[in-house]
Amino acid sequence: MLEAGTNGASSGSVISFEDVWLSFEDNHVLRGISFNLPLGETKVFFGIAGSGKSTILKLALGLLKPDKGRITVLGEEVSSMPEEDLFELRRKVGMVFQESALFDSLTVEDNVAYRLREEHVPEDEIHKRVVEALEFVELAHTLKKFPSELSGGMRRRVAIARAIITKPDTILYDSPTGGLDPITSTRIIELVVKQRDVSKTSALLVTHRLQDAFTMATSYFDVKANEMRPVKPGEHRDTNTSFLILRDGKVIFDGSGPELSRTQDEYIQEYIS
Repeated sequence: MLEAGTNGASSGSVISFEDVWLSFEDNHVLRGISFNLPLGETKVFFGIAGSGKSTILKLALGLLKPDKGRITVLGEEVSSMPEEDLFELRRKVGMVFQESALFDSLTVEDNVAYRLREEHVPEDEIHKRVVEALEFVELAHTLKKFPSELSGGMRRRVAIARAIITKPDTILYDSPTGGLDPITSTRIIELVVKQRDVSKTSALLVTHRLQDAFTMATSYFDVKANEMRPVKPGEHRDTNTSFLILRDGKVIFDGSGPELSRTQDEYIQEYIS
């Protein structure tokens, strides 16, 4: 089992944005964004294209600096952190990029092992952890294959294995089901739910698929059955999933699934209908 760490997250908030502003020339991308990601929770980001969802992930990694505001990740303020310190922090954060972003010239094993080799982990330990990560995403049989030999869904699963290989405290998912068919998308979401429920990893997830988010909010991973199952009507089970909706660079909703379903905001009602 791949257990996440808890470094810097003792306060209960893994990622915190406080009044964050960001502009690119005359394009005001974020206008005073504030939110908290509690320990063990997955927060799903919605919003039309260009609303700033992926930008928030880049800010959390320190790849971008805000014009104003404070960003804290695992107890460290990344908004003013030197690059050399950011490198150490990024070791504790897994990232699943759009379109997987695997190295075409490397085997699956070498792709998943990449970060561990950068950290000079002994090869026998690397192989053990690669197999463990690939078993988690049920792709241990692909060790020696190249990305070109895999389906789109399998490549996304390899990308998840690469993200969890360092046993991160939190994972950032940037549209992990984008471009996939509904059946494959559900398979990827099942892995996200498995990571949430089995490894207790906190996460930010950007998606354009409302169904994926609602599946996460109404499902749990049954370890004994080794599958994702829906929460039964009347069953009280916290799925540790919340929703955040962006519009015009601002947060217009941040709350649970039941709260989202009860909202009277006309824009949100139309968006989720």
